Amino acid sequence: MIKREAYLSKIREFYNMDIIKVITGIRRCGKSTLLLQIIEELKENNIDDSHIIYINFEDVEFSFIKNYLDLNKYIKEKIKDQEKYFILFDEVQLVDEWERAINSFKSTLNVSIFVTGSNSKLLSSELATLLSGRYVTFKIAPFSFSEVVKYKKIKEKSAIEEAFNDYLLWGGMPQRFAFTTIEGIQTYLKDVFDSIVLKDIVKRKSIKNITLFERVMEYLVTNPSQTFSPTNMMSIFETEKIPVSSKTIYECLDYAEESLLMSKISTYDVRGKRILSRKDKYYLTDLGLGQILNINKKTQYGAYLENIVFNELIFRGYNVSIGNNNGKEIDFIATKHNQKEYYQVTFSLSNKETEEREFGAYDNIQDNYPKYVISTDKLDYSQNGIIHKNIIDWLLEK
Repeated sequence: MIKREAYLSKIREFYNMDIIKVITGIRRCGKSTLLLQIIEELKENNIDDSHIIYINFEDVEFSFIKNYLDLNKYIKEKIKDQEKYFILFDEVQLVDEWERAINSFKSTLNVSIFVTGSNSKLLSSELATLLSGRYVTFKIAPFSFSEVVKYKKIKEKSAIEEAFNDYLLWGGMPQRFAFTTIEGIQTYLKDVFDSIVLKDIVKRKSIKNITLFERVMEYLVTNPSQTFSPTNMMSIFETEKIPVSSKTIYECLDYAEESLLMSKISTYDVRGKRILSRKDKYYLTDLGLGQILNINKKTQYGAYLENIVFNELIFRGYNVSIGNNNGKEIDFIATKHNQKEYYQVTFSLSNKETEEREFGAYDNIQDNYPKYVISTDKLDYSQNGIIHKNIIDWLLEK
């Protein structure tokens, strides 16, 4: 497994601080591995094994820890002296009222605490007010394409292109690279998807009509990079004689976002300088989780490419919104440290009409922030100060 330096570099300065380190990410994106890499760095910094306590709550060994009282008792029995202890809890949301135990440890013990969870609302409960102002959050994701290239130790250009085509369809879930056949990858990803739907959503939300819920979720994940309209979705399901309400659709969208399966992005009016309501788009955290349900359907390469660019911008630390430029959509407005970049994404610019549409999206934007068009083309289409980049070259930039 490669060292996930992009995340470790952000967490490292907090290792010895008593502020709680909260790491969130979709199931099996590498949170456990990241904790183990943190443990290795602690040991390299001469922290003794006896002062490092690691618990994975999905491990049957710790199934006896059901609630905060069990957790409090177990940890306090492990503390033997006044020296600092480093406590790492993996999938902590499986412990009832875990926040109470964490708050107690922080208040009474000399500890540095790390927790992970597979839920975007890990700290949204009323109990989380106990920890208000006492934690810092880090969101991690499956492998970026640059991490895939590093993990697979690819050097040759043709092999990099082959790896990208594979990544475009099957995403970057770290463990899926252990499988060498499409069947193996599909089986693994289906298991991940089912665990998210059944464990993280159906069970926790006590969903009764599982068949309807799964059908709506299937539609969502096989149509990434879309502005979802409940009215249109209701019409589609009506043709299939599946009755579904707008309330159900909005709930499914919320559940998909909460389980970190998808991300919701708002649309920003460039000229009016305001967020537009009901103009949200949704992107998959990992394309492979949509592809396993997309068998025998036409692959939406343009939408997949857009999804990859979105995930990469998030990986690079940008805040991202969709742009509306007087009715013309700008795929992404990415901001970081008071700097801004604009991005248009298309599969190919070989068609003149497509070229004019993608570059024309920037018409009448007078600021001097960088404006990009990303595609699979190897020919450079840059024009009028707008920079064209090949998707692979852009993904592998330092």
